[in-house]
Amino acid sequence: MMEEKVLEILEEYCEEALDYAGDNMMEEGVIDSFTVINIVSELEDAFDIEIDAKYVVAENFRNKEAIIELVARLVEE
Repeated sequence: MMEEKVLEILEEYCEEALDYAGDNMMEEGVIDSFTVINIVSELEDAFDIEIDAKYVVAENFRNKEAIIELVARLVEE
């Protein structure tokens, strides 16, 4: 359920992220910082979490798996 919702949000803002198989979406230009901000805002609303600025780094947005992992971690806190 959570994973599906994250993927839905990704699809809405950056469909290429769903097919991306590498491990640095930001560096490879798949996703830009503006898109990340939109995704973060949507994720916060969808999961009632706060994604602190310290988490908004390339490492946590390297691919869809990393984003799912981040959300899962914050939901459990």
